[in-house]
Amino acid sequence: MPDYGHDLIFGSFITPAAAPERTVALARESEAAGLDLVTFQDHPYQARFLDTWTLLTYVAARTERVHVSANVLNLPLRPPAVLARAAASLDLLSGGRFELGLGAGSFWDAIEAMGGRRLTPAQAIQALDEAIDVIRGVWDAGNTAHLRVDGAYHRVDGAKRGPAPAHDIGIWLGAYKPRMLRLTGRKADGWLPSLPYMQGPDPLTTGNAVIDEAAAAAGRNPAAIRRLLNIAGRFGPPGDQPLSGPPRQWVEELAELTLEHGFSGYVLMSDDPTAIRTFGEDVAPALRELVAAERAR
Repeated sequence: MPDYGHDLIFGSFITPAAAPERTVALARESEAAGLDLVTFQDHPYQARFLDTWTLLTYVAARTERVHVSANVLNLPLRPPAVLARAAASLDLLSGGRFELGLGAGSFWDAIEAMGGRRLTPAQAIQALDEAIDVIRGVWDAGNTAHLRVDGAYHRVDGAKRGPAPAHDIGIWLGAYKPRMLRLTGRKADGWLPSLPYMQGPDPLTTGNAVIDEAAAAAGRNPAAIRRLLNIAGRFGPPGDQPLSGPPRQWVEELAELTLEHGFSGYVLMSDDPTAIRTFGEDVAPALRELVAAERAR
C-alpha cells in the first residue's frame, strides 16, 4: 500500500470561458470555500476561452491565499524559456502561489493552425522532457554559468538564468501512458491525471508502479512525487456511480484513493459554485480528519 506522506490539498478545475466576471467569481468562491488551488484548462486555439496565462495572472491578483495553476499548460504553443520566466515572475508577484501543470500537447490540427509544430506522441514527450530541463535551468538563478540545452525540439544556447521563483514551483504532468508516466518519475514533482479519462484495468495502481520504477531508476525517491487527481461527480442522494452521492460518500471514496493509492491532491472539475462550496467546506475537512486518523493507527 503506497503512502507517499504528503498533506492533502484540494482544488477546483474551472473552464476559462469568455465570461470574465463569472470565471473570476468561481476562483474567488474556491478560495472562500477553503480550497488550496484554482486551476484552468489551457487550449490557446479555443476562441471562446480566455487566454489561460492572462487569466492565471488576473486571478492571482484578485485572490489572497489560493494557489493557481493551469491544468495543464499547452507546451507546444508556449516556448519553455519564456514560460519559465513568466512562471517565476507570477510566483514572485503572487507571493509563491503558482504551480506549473504541463502537458505534452494534443489536438494537433488546432495547434498547427495556431503556428505550432505537429509532433508524434514520442516526439511530443521528448519535447516536454527537454522543456523541463530548460525551465529548471532558467529557475536556477544562483548558477552563474549561462544556460545551454541542446535538444531536438527545444534549444537554448547561452541564455541568462533567472529570476528564481519565490518558492519551489511544482511541475505536475498530465500523464496517462507509459512514456509520459516514466517521464513523470524521472523529472516531475507531481502526477496530475483526470480520473474520468483513465482507462484499462486498475490504472491508478499501474500508473503509480510505472512512476515509482522510473523514479527509482533515476535515483529519486518515489515519495517525492505528489499524486494529484482531477475528479468529477455529483452531490446528492446516494448513487451507484463513483463520487455520486452525499459528501460523506465522497469522503469515504476519496479516503480509499488516498490510503490505498497514495493520492494527496484532489481537484474538482466543476463550474458549479454550490458544488465547489460543498467540496471545500464539507468534503475537504472531513477527508483530512479521516485520513489523519487512519494514518495515526
